Amino acid sequence: MKTKVGVLSAGGDCPGINSTIHWLVYSALDKDLVPRRGSMFEITGILDGWKGLIKVKPGKKESLKEWTMPLDTTVVRTWDRYGGTRLGTSRINPFDPKNDQSEVMVENYKKLGLDALVVIGGFNNLGVAYKLYRMGIKVVGIPKTIDRDLSGTDYTLGFDSAVNIITEDIDRLRITAGSHSRIFVVECMGRNAGWLALEAGEASGVPIILIPEHDFALDRVIELLELRKRSGKRYSIVLASEGAKPRGLEEVHERRGRDGFGHYYLGGIGGFVAEEIQKKTRMEVRYVALRHLQRGGSPTAYDRRMGRKFGIAAIDTIVNEDFGRMVSLKEGVVGSVSLKKALERLNLVDVEKYYDTKNYKSLDQIL
Repeated sequence: MKTKVGVLSAGGDCPGINSTIHWLVYSALDKDLVPRRGSMFEITGILDGWKGLIKVKPGKKESLKEWTMPLDTTVVRTWDRYGGTRLGTSRINPFDPKNDQSEVMVENYKKLGLDALVVIGGFNNLGVAYKLYRMGIKVVGIPKTIDRDLSGTDYTLGFDSAVNIITEDIDRLRITAGSHSRIFVVECMGRNAGWLALEAGEASGVPIILIPEHDFALDRVIELLELRKRSGKRYSIVLASEGAKPRGLEEVHERRGRDGFGHYYLGGIGGFVAEEIQKKTRMEVRYVALRHLQRGGSPTAYDRRMGRKFGIAAIDTIVNEDFGRMVSLKEGVVGSVSLKKALERLNLVDVEKYYDTKNYKSLDQIL
């Protein structure tokens, strides 16, 4: 008897996804574990996220080849060392009221003969997974988002890699900033959560960090920059999370409308801050938006290890028939939490605990 499991990645890509799939497959196909489990697994990769589950026509070979991929240890052998997602992904909402495709997905899930579905995603796409669970699909979620904004887990795949990338890029900018005595305003991702900016700012020693959880006063930012200049600092770097807001103003949006989940595309706050500093001071300012650079590159050792732990935990959850849950890391222990609980709220920076609201930096940076 075989248990047929589908796996897909949905939403933004990031390092660590391929490692998760690698270890999910290796764990599922471990023959030494068959006596304990009572069955073997068959793993099917679904391509391009929810789009693959919507578009596939299970009765047609060409369609199966286009939208699914049989996974075994030979196929995924080297995947753990690569960034991105070899299964592909897409940013669509199958429950979009204007074009609800949920019934199509449920029908295709059944026609593919799947016994369970593993979804690697962030807040929105694990929300889709939870809705499918309520429709009768046996779902297990794996937390994946560089924003680290999912509650119910202390870690989400991709976060450590993104922090490292931001840190490395700031190190490079520091060299040119010092050479020209410039101010650089660097914008990173994070949406409504400031974890990326806060932790990358700590790692790179950035003096001013702007996060979504606390609106900043532009005059105070300028004051801090002028204080640094008067103290003899040749340059300064301001790290702004894309969701950071000037006091009394709204968050800055890109001019691309909204995504499938109704969210505005964030971006541009760094440019706004740089322009305002340039207007109000004699300091030379440059603006750099890291954007999708933060999603690229190979996974760090930590993301590879967490991919291993989460992939194995997902198979254990299926074996235990503990569906409707998300694998998680809490206080160093890998386990699982109900999707419902994980989606109750976003995991945001506790300002009182972690952030200096006067000097706009991590409390850990205060000496």
